[in-house]
Amino acid sequence: MEYSRRKKILIGGGGIAGLAAGKRLIDAGFDVEILEKRDVLGGKWSSWQDKEGEWIETGLHVFFGAYEEIFTLMKELGIYERILWKEHVLTYTLDEGERFDFRTAKLPSPLHLVPTLIKNRYFTWPQKLSLARNLYPMLFGSQQYYADMDNMSYQQWHLGHGISDKLLKKMFLPLSLALKFVTPKDISARVVLDVSGIFLRQNGASRMGFLQGSPETHLMGPLAQYIKDRGGKITTNAKILSVDLDSAGKIAGLCVQRGNDAPETMTADEYVMALPIHNLKRLIPPQWLDRDYFKGLMQIEGVPVVSVHLWADRQISYVDNILFSPDGVIPVYADMANTTPEYRTNGNGTMGSRKSRFQFVVAPAHDLINADDETILDQVWDSIQRNFPVTAKDAQIEKYHIVRVPQSVYWPKPGMDKFRVPQKSPIDNLFLAGGYTIQRFYDSMEGATRSGNRAADAIIAKDCGKVWQVTP
Repeated sequence: MEYSRRKKILIGGGGIAGLAAGKRLIDAGFDVEILEKRDVLGGKWSSWQDKEGEWIETGLHVFFGAYEEIFTLMKELGIYERILWKEHVLTYTLDEGERFDFRTAKLPSPLHLVPTLIKNRYFTWPQKLSLARNLYPMLFGSQQYYADMDNMSYQQWHLGHGISDKLLKKMFLPLSLALKFVTPKDISARVVLDVSGIFLRQNGASRMGFLQGSPETHLMGPLAQYIKDRGGKITTNAKILSVDLDSAGKIAGLCVQRGNDAPETMTADEYVMALPIHNLKRLIPPQWLDRDYFKGLMQIEGVPVVSVHLWADRQISYVDNILFSPDGVIPVYADMANTTPEYRTNGNGTMGSRKSRFQFVVAPAHDLINADDETILDQVWDSIQRNFPVTAKDAQIEKYHIVRVPQSVYWPKPGMDKFRVPQKSPIDNLFLAGGYTIQRFYDSMEGATRSGNRAADAIIAKDCGKVWQVTP
């Protein structure tokens, strides 16, 4: 069946969710315009160049082997090969240069976990066995079990099952901070168990990959160009100020301000809001707040995130992969000079001598988001010195950038998952995309892609007169 180009779709938000929805709708024959309030695309996965031409990223962007739909998207764009897959190992760096890692074996799941448990010498056998005894619900928990576990924090679940406190502090703390930038006592057990289950059931699920360069060059740019080449419009510096309603409570138009121009009303047949939760909440009209769908969304909050980009005058780390650290303020980080070939160059495009160029997630950031640059930098540099006491001993900082995002991914507190919603809203011409909508991968690149795809699929089904149902 052909879809009518007469139907116009306005998409609010130029992150992965909005762009993924836009591509799917363009492919289905709709007229699409994407509105992004910033001057760069990508949302939580955006990137831009500093005055020396070095790329700065909003956060640390890593692909996992468990992802699917974002890989399909990239293959359709011809850019999948731009992912550089790293050795399948989780490496932990600790105070005084101590290390431990987890390497999976090429064996059927869950046997692929056995060698790493046997060989790990950082944890004692009683500590390892306390985890091994409780792997069953992670490996084989049903969706109902995971849903029931949303009522407690991961810390409560972990300690309540008699798993070693050392494992919580040294292994699961940085994993929790890497997942959602909050500690195990502030994150739903459902999220950690569900994600851990995916990683444990599939041998390659936790394998990680990096883009060969910036997200703008190797993901957002090609995706945006695909949309524009097929007649779609992407307008940056376009902020949605409010949602106008008709007498039936449907969307009659969006009040949009482009740059410093006077606000204007933009109309479409269908509307997709692919916005961070705090921006979406700001736009929900009071008339909708008597509906459970919107009441639940109003309960969801965003998490503050701080990222630090730091250039050192020498090579400190020699690891070509993600690094985790339970000590200090850098729970997850990477030396991008090792992981990302195009980041080894100087701003003028020439290769420099090998030096470390770190990107750190600084978390939890609730107490640091409003701290001055010197305070944050001092704590990050202290963590580096503790994790790399030999190679960082005489190192100096050449330059740095600190990126603050006061509200980033949605905060999966215990009891919050029930407030996540289907992409098709109860308002006839409104569809949502974002990590807070129902799909399996929460607020991640995969989750954003899936949510955008599902919002587009709901619109396509409506246009065909078909019934659409949300899928996890």
